[in-house]
Amino acid sequence: MAMYTVLRRATAAVIPLAARRTVASSSSRTFHSALSVKLLPHQEMTPFVPSRSFANAVANKSSPDANLVQVLQSEINCALEDEQATEQVEIPVGFPFEIEDNAGERTIQLKRQYEDEVITVKVDIPNITPEENEGDDADDNEKNDTESSIPLVVTVFKGNGVSLEFGLTAFPDEVSIDSLSIKKPDDSEDELVYEGPEFTDLDENLQKAFLKYLEIRGITAGTTNFLQEYMFNKDSKEYLLWLKKVKSFVE
Repeated sequence: MAMYTVLRRATAAVIPLAARRTVASSSSRTFHSALSVKLLPHQEMTPFVPSRSFANAVANKSSPDANLVQVLQSEINCALEDEQATEQVEIPVGFPFEIEDNAGERTIQLKRQYEDEVITVKVDIPNITPEENEGDDADDNEKNDTESSIPLVVTVFKGNGVSLEFGLTAFPDEVSIDSLSIKKPDDSEDELVYEGPEFTDLDENLQKAFLKYLEIRGITAGTTNFLQEYMFNKDSKEYLLWLKKVKSFVE
């Protein structure tokens, strides 16, 4: 639960009002017609034949579900086209981590051995943040630029069970440390353990030293840039899988 705290990251059709009124009116007339037959026993009774509008209303009872399935299928087709147009992301030569990627999960996990340490990295799907245009001369109709980032949790384990846990945000060509804490195997989530000061409150030289510490262990700009690409690709695959699951349920 604490790890996910560090990390953070269809269209439905309805019957128009006019159509609902038509169905309600048709049902009302049918109800009153049947009632009048019962109240007039001496009148010759004729078999009830549903009107065309009533039959259409019954036939179209599930039309919102059918429309939803149609829209979902359209979205699936678009997602398939995007997937086919997207080039496969290849793991770069010398990439130091093993990748564990399970379909249906929004995160992946990296793992590697470094000397006497085991290093794991939990990687979440990308965040897209709009950047507002600066300056009075900016065109109001111009679209804002966007900046992508991926949340990471890097944990460095040692043989004694004690670990360092870093909360990171990886931007293109830049890594920012958001938090740092030391974990012990006997730590309880119910205890209010002192986890150190805010990372940005540390001395600037100490902050740079920790960035270098992570770089030596494989958290480089090259690694995080690859992970950005990889996670965008995964996000598209997971979206397609999610659409198929939703469509299967609605059907």
